[in-house]
Amino acid sequence: MSKPVMELYLVRHTTPDIAPGICYGQSDIGVKHTFEAEVAALRPKIAHIEAASFHSSPLQRCMLLAQAVSAGSRDIQQDARLKELNFGDWELQSWDDIPRGLLDEWADEHVKLAPPNGESFHELSLRAQAFVQHLIEQGEGVHVAFTHAGVIRALTGYALDLPLSNVFRLHVDYASVTKLIIDLDRQRPLLRVGFVNR
Repeated sequence: MSKPVMELYLVRHTTPDIAPGICYGQSDIGVKHTFEAEVAALRPKIAHIEAASFHSSPLQRCMLLAQAVSAGSRDIQQDARLKELNFGDWELQSWDDIPRGLLDEWADEHVKLAPPNGESFHELSLRAQAFVQHLIEQGEGVHVAFTHAGVIRALTGYALDLPLSNVFRLHVDYASVTKLIIDLDRQRPLLRVGFVNR
């Protein structure tokens, strides 16, 4: 008898339409002119997924991708827990314009420290885990979540039992797919991680 599992595919949004060197997290940035080509490259990576529920960060760079992939055939459940890190007062500022002392202090302790009026990476991780726990409570199933690099790193690190301070070593491409297999019988829900490149 097979163990009850849940599959969660984490899809990062496509390239955002913003100049290099600008701090953005929960700012609602649009998508670059390469969007259609990036969607076409993504499709083969998720074509095998059937009977899945779709979830998305409410930010347009994720919702546009979720809508393009679903082509109107699925309901998309928006969930604020899938948003990127909130950089607070730093949102849409050039990284070069943020006072170096503040930036260095945050960079050294970014897991625990939040930018002014923003959130810490620890807080992001907790809300991302709460999203997964919500899915676990629904039992077996397949889910696709259109989200951001911060959420994907946090959940992948959790699955691999990595300290949050190390998860920024994980490279997450635009329009990439990360698969989590969750054993519903285990105390620790996140069990295996795979990167979908086909």
